[in-house]
Amino acid sequence: MNAYPELSPSPRTIMTPGPVEVDPRVLRAMSYPILGQFDPEFTTLMNNTMAMLRELFQTGNQWAYPVDGTSRSGIEAVLTGLIEPGDRVLVPIYGRFGHLLVEIAERCGAEVSIIERPWGEVFDPQEVIDAIHREKPKLVAMVHGETSTGRLQPLADIGRACREADVLLAVDAVATIGGVPVESDAWFLDAVIGGTQKCLSVPSGMSPITYNERAERKILARKRVERGLRSGDADEIGTTGFRIQSNYLDLSQLQDYWSPARLNHHTEMTSMLYGLHEGLRILLAEGLAARFARHRLHEEALVVGLKAMELVLYGDPSCKLPVVTCVAIPDGIDGESVRSMLLHRFGIEIASSFGPLKGRIWRIGTMGYSCSRKNVLHTLGAFEAVLARHGLKLPAGEAVQAALDVYDRHGVPV
Repeated sequence: MNAYPELSPSPRTIMTPGPVEVDPRVLRAMSYPILGQFDPEFTTLMNNTMAMLRELFQTGNQWAYPVDGTSRSGIEAVLTGLIEPGDRVLVPIYGRFGHLLVEIAERCGAEVSIIERPWGEVFDPQEVIDAIHREKPKLVAMVHGETSTGRLQPLADIGRACREADVLLAVDAVATIGGVPVESDAWFLDAVIGGTQKCLSVPSGMSPITYNERAERKILARKRVERGLRSGDADEIGTTGFRIQSNYLDLSQLQDYWSPARLNHHTEMTSMLYGLHEGLRILLAEGLAARFARHRLHEEALVVGLKAMELVLYGDPSCKLPVVTCVAIPDGIDGESVRSMLLHRFGIEIASSFGPLKGRIWRIGTMGYSCSRKNVLHTLGAFEAVLARHGLKLPAGEAVQAALDVYDRHGVPV
């Protein structure tokens, strides 16, 4: 019989755009005893989680709940629920995850139109608005924070134009929720998808979503009650819309599960919900404004430190995503060797990128629990040492000193 070693993951400083370090209070919450999914204590927990998600998404929507699965499950659930075969869908692409929206929409049978900006830029909202008027889609699907390029797309004007044209707008806010303002109602967003493993500092495994009455009407027009739950012929077919192709990701059934009806759909991920509940409690105790300011502060310290090393940041600075900083890999430097040395010598993980940016940039995340003074200073000091070991000539010691100046200027104790 094989004797397998005891599980003992190495401690890491995770400075990627996700996953990030998990708050110890979240890990503790995930160790609590299991409750049955219809235990009144557990359903109260479900209701409280929904209430906290409404605050996070800054919405008055009735529906705000997590989809069980990684962030992609939330994206698939929303698009699968809102797209019927033959629907025209517009996807503005400015990085990897816009292409993901196209792929999912095509799998739903949509007629997809795309517009693109070079990676490292975002759209002037008027470009998207013009495409809406030209293409006349039923749905626009867009990324808010593109982690592949470290850019942030303004949405308010696009949302207003979609509402005026009676077009649904679904937004991937996986990278921004909890770290950057996401104003679902004020920006006229019909459906918003978040993730747990980034700025919420909860393990990957749930995707919080919210959607309004406009989106719900489309979803309910396609509703079918699961065969084994039907109480009569009236439940067999909800309306005349195309049936949602996924059972597991069927929002019409999931909202029944999260409603007072508690119509059984699946067995809820109990421990993950404990973790999400605690992560949301911690976030709201800190306060949204304070949390956004904290992310901006540590971004500033990191950026100033990188520039003090005379490194070049990638992308248009006017649309930089505050929680991801992209750094051009200097000529003659092996980017993967640098990442490996950071990980194995210092226990720090940063990320590379995808597609046309593979091997061209590093991506450093400052998200959630990982977004701290200790982590920023540790990363800058280690990064400088590793680059020097790789033969890069740079101003020794300047990076950490520049970051310390930022913290001093903001009155952060050192």
